[in-house]
Amino acid sequence: MSGPIIVTAALPPAVFGPADALRRAHFPPERNVLSAHLTLFHALPPSIEGELRALMADLAAHHAPPAARLSRIVSLGRGTALAVESEGLTELRHIIADRFAGCLTAQDQHRPRFHITIQNKVSPQDARALQAQLSPDFQPKDFTIPALEAHYYRGGPWEQAGRWPLRGGG
Repeated sequence: MSGPIIVTAALPPAVFGPADALRRAHFPPERNVLSAHLTLFHALPPSIEGELRALMADLAAHHAPPAARLSRIVSLGRGTALAVESEGLTELRHIIADRFAGCLTAQDQHRPRFHITIQNKVSPQDARALQAQLSPDFQPKDFTIPALEAHYYRGGPWEQAGRWPLRGGG
């Protein structure tokens, strides 16, 4: 039996590298089984995999890499993240959500607040301390999303299920 499918937006190396380094430095090591990532959907049912693959291929063929911006350090309550803003990514996510509306979990039905988690499941005091440490030196960064990805969740590290480079004309 297959677990849920997670859909992410790929991060370019200039964003992934520093974000992953922050995650390795600040995420509780016993819980850190993933690299830095930007989740679009947390749990799509495996029964839609074929249709999801076809949709992702179509989106990749018809959409250019969307512009994005690391905009600020944000609190997750018991964690810390880098906020990501992107109208183009929001549009792509909306297309996917619309196609699979009847299959979305409650978590995936909400309008997303895109972010890259660098710390989670710590005390609120530790989270605030990291936010205070990182905020003074934080510089917003513009980048583009190079691809959409899908992963299988099977209880531990994710297994890549597919990658679709965005190459369309917009």
